[in-house]
Amino acid sequence: MYQQLINKKWWKEKVVYQLYPRSFKDTNGDGIGDLKGVIEKLDYIQSLGVDVVWMNPIFESPNDDMGYDISDYKAIMKEFGSMEDFDEMLKGLHERDIKLIMDLVVNHTSDEHPWFKESRKSRDNPYRDYYHWWDAEKGEPPYRWSIFDEQSNAWKYDACTNSYYFHIFSEKQPDLNWENPKVREEVYAIMKFWLDKGIDGFRLDVIACISKDTNFPALPKEMEASEWFPYYAQGPNLHDYLQEMHREVFSKYDCMNVGEMSFVTTESALLFVDEERNELQSFYHFDHTGVGVSKENFMYSDEGNWDLVEWKKIFDNWDKVFVEKGWGTIYLGNHDMSRMVSRFGNDSEAFRTLSAKMLHTFILSMRATPYIYNGDEIGMVNTNHTNIEYYQDVYTINYYNGLKQKGEDCEAFLQSHAKISRDNARTPMQWDSSLQAGFTNSNPWLAVHSNYTSLNVAAQENDPDSVLHYFRKMVQLRKNNETLIYGSFELVDQSNAQLFAYTRQLNNEQFLVVLNFSATPAILQTDIQVDSSPIIISNYATPCQNKVFEPYAAVIYKIQ
Repeated sequence: MYQQLINKKWWKEKVVYQLYPRSFKDTNGDGIGDLKGVIEKLDYIQSLGVDVVWMNPIFESPNDDMGYDISDYKAIMKEFGSMEDFDEMLKGLHERDIKLIMDLVVNHTSDEHPWFKESRKSRDNPYRDYYHWWDAEKGEPPYRWSIFDEQSNAWKYDACTNSYYFHIFSEKQPDLNWENPKVREEVYAIMKFWLDKGIDGFRLDVIACISKDTNFPALPKEMEASEWFPYYAQGPNLHDYLQEMHREVFSKYDCMNVGEMSFVTTESALLFVDEERNELQSFYHFDHTGVGVSKENFMYSDEGNWDLVEWKKIFDNWDKVFVEKGWGTIYLGNHDMSRMVSRFGNDSEAFRTLSAKMLHTFILSMRATPYIYNGDEIGMVNTNHTNIEYYQDVYTINYYNGLKQKGEDCEAFLQSHAKISRDNARTPMQWDSSLQAGFTNSNPWLAVHSNYTSLNVAAQENDPDSVLHYFRKMVQLRKNNETLIYGSFELVDQSNAQLFAYTRQLNNEQFLVVLNFSATPAILQTDIQVDSSPIIISNYATPCQNKVFEPYAAVIYKIQ
């Protein structure tokens, strides 16, 4: 019998649950989720069967970008609680055999961080070189695009020292100067502080952008937004810094790390995650998330259906990268995206439950570490708001204001952007049918979805056919079958425009996964015997007859 070689690692085998604390559970009545709310729901998290919690930033922050603008890396955001609350939460997670990885933002800080406050005081301040400055007497700095800036300009003039500072994101998020070794030492000390407290690793926010060409050469003016961000992810010293980070931090701890690697390609992927290079364990890319989004500005939703055949090729190409080296991740939702059921499934009453189960089957049967965003385990959906007064996201607000200043069509933007807004994923967790979905007893920081009276955790706990119960079964199925973790991946019926089908095989065990991504029945073209093969899990009692699969059917067969 042929034996496949497997490079086993504990972090490859975990199921990760992303928790957005601001929207998870409020216990003090201020309308904002907090750490005590997480503590209150630890048994629920354990019941999901997940192994790791990735928590969005909980460090002290003025919240220009909901915690991604950090003003103190060693303090807990006051709205979330105290360090004592954090310690209690971490202890509770570990008692339940659940690991914690924290979201670390070190490409930039808040402009309210003490480093930046010092940096802007004078040109000879010891902290001046902690950030990127351009002296105004040299003229305006060469243009750089900013994703969160109303004027789309990454340079902000600061009169204190007659200079400009650099910010890829909002003007309240100045970029750190990683070319300064003191900055890197500070970052590594922060990482060690939290690892020494007992956390189990980090999700590294926009880590691909930390290296800059500090000469800031002039770039083509005709460069569009879709070309700017790839440029930011190609800094000259990026690999040197990641290797140094591994040497100074990761090599000294049995921890987990995952990088947010914007615009890393299949050709360059192994430069980051080949174990022999000593950089990162894994990262997540964005190739599959661009369906239905304009390439020109990343903001507008294009009308029409997306191409499943091309989407399948994306996953197939990425899987091929990691056949012998490295390791990937798989996700369909997070805090930066709209809800996965609305984006990739069907959020109508007729198909919401079926498509949510189908998408969970997909995520949890792929060869990669699966990441599940909180609320997706019950199939939460978009709000699709078209009123700017609803939004809290700096991304939406600043883009809207920029259009307004230019006299452009703001309403058209809101109509199209409603489908892909990040605030769709940030609405409060829907725990039960009580007022404000059991999230808070006051006005929530972001409005609860109006469907909470029927779509909530409590209702699904009492329904054995719910998305929640199916999710738990699928998690256990993955854990109980090493083939679904380490087995080879091969597409079946690649040209099928409705079905995403593939085999997972490890040594002499093989599974066939068939997923219908459409609202109509679909025929599978394959020589594999389907009707006579045992069904391991399915979202239908009878998902298929004569290789015809029902709308949004999900089924895993064990091939004899």
